[in-house]
Amino acid sequence: MSPRKANMESSIYLGNDGWWHGRVTMGIKDDGSPDRRHRRAKTEPEVRRKVRELEQLRNKGRAPKAGRKPTVAQWMETYLTDIASLKLRPRSLDDYWSKTRNDIIPGVGKHRLDKLAPEHLERMYRAMLDAGHAPSHVVKVHRILSRALKIAHRRRIISENVATLVDPPSVDETEANPFTKEEARAFLEAAAKRPTFMRWIIGVGMGFRQGETLGLRWSYVDFEAELFHPEWQLQRLTWHHGCKDPHACGARLHRFEPCPPDCTVHKGYKRGCPKPCTKRCTKHASACPDRKGGGLTFTRPKTKKSRNAVPIPPAFIPHLLEHKAQQDAMRAAAGELWQEHHVVFSRPDGRPLDPRADWEEFKELLAEAGIGDRRLYDGSRHTAGTILNELGVDMPTIMEILRHTQISQTRRYVKGRSHLSKDAMRRMGDAFIPRPELSTETRTETTDSRAARARLRRRIR
Repeated sequence: MSPRKANMESSIYLGNDGWWHGRVTMGIKDDGSPDRRHRRAKTEPEVRRKVRELEQLRNKGRAPKAGRKPTVAQWMETYLTDIASLKLRPRSLDDYWSKTRNDIIPGVGKHRLDKLAPEHLERMYRAMLDAGHAPSHVVKVHRILSRALKIAHRRRIISENVATLVDPPSVDETEANPFTKEEARAFLEAAAKRPTFMRWIIGVGMGFRQGETLGLRWSYVDFEAELFHPEWQLQRLTWHHGCKDPHACGARLHRFEPCPPDCTVHKGYKRGCPKPCTKRCTKHASACPDRKGGGLTFTRPKTKKSRNAVPIPPAFIPHLLEHKAQQDAMRAAAGELWQEHHVVFSRPDGRPLDPRADWEEFKELLAEAGIGDRRLYDGSRHTAGTILNELGVDMPTIMEILRHTQISQTRRYVKGRSHLSKDAMRRMGDAFIPRPELSTETRTETTDSRAARARLRRRIR
């Protein structure tokens, strides 16, 4: 009888090298040849266990594909270039690339995907926290890496997503710190001295996001119906090389040594001296002659709900018309230097306002108004939502004004006030224990007054 094994049956044997070997038939490779996987161990029970695990993966259709597995760095580049770029928005994709280059690749980039272990990720997260990164930053890195490994697992490049076995650091939700009515009034009084006054009126009074405000164009302002249509937003995107060799393109800008402590070259840099370049640096895309996809760009808002029309308060209309007249005068004064972008808020030459300069102006206005430091979101969307709530507007209406998809998201934008809480609890107390009614009649009687009334009654009788 032939000793030949049946199809798809595994073989286990003791090799001349003293190791036990197992051969498992997984199927057919892309080139038509049989896909035979090899496992080995020091003992027969151990190699049988490994063979059974591989057979179970084969039977469930979850066996990883044949061939040498890519490293984490190689897979992240493939994932971001060919997969994530088809779904993510440009700004989000830039953020994914940034965290991949600065955190994931230096941390675990040299590990092969099939050799990556939970301990490797935990050590990377610990090192990031020790380096001063916020827990929220580490959580974002974890989510990016977990998503990339999920796609690798779905495509059977790896048998398990190890990121699901790791708990990222806990993150405390940032508490909103909106303006009070007095602070909002002081802020707008300071902004009234600047030509960008209407920009801050819309940001604080209507809760528009920064990109939506700066990207607002006159064709989407309906004066008759008194509506804003935030169809576009303005964002600053990262430039990308359009040349064939990004490393050679930025050769004149490469700097491989760190700056000295008394560096004067980057003295005006607000974030300090930039980090040295890597050996195969592909940055400096802004200097590439064929650069693409960067700079100030009009993009669509993130969700369809964000593009819903928002009513303009009638009190804003005269100021908005006055702003339009001032911009027309500015266009006439600029003449040929004017660059038409049809934006509502522009620079003296017609170009859109830079988001960085807009953020700096917000900080300057805070100082002029005597208000403590705030995030730009606190001074716009959180302030608008909170003040609308104080004015008695119900939560579903606030959700429509802020264009949120879920009311739970709106509740995070609305912060309660202590004086409103005190007033609410006062009314609560009155509901259970009514306060005594005040009366102008004097109930305490003296002896003389009682005696006088008694004499009056005797006379009447």
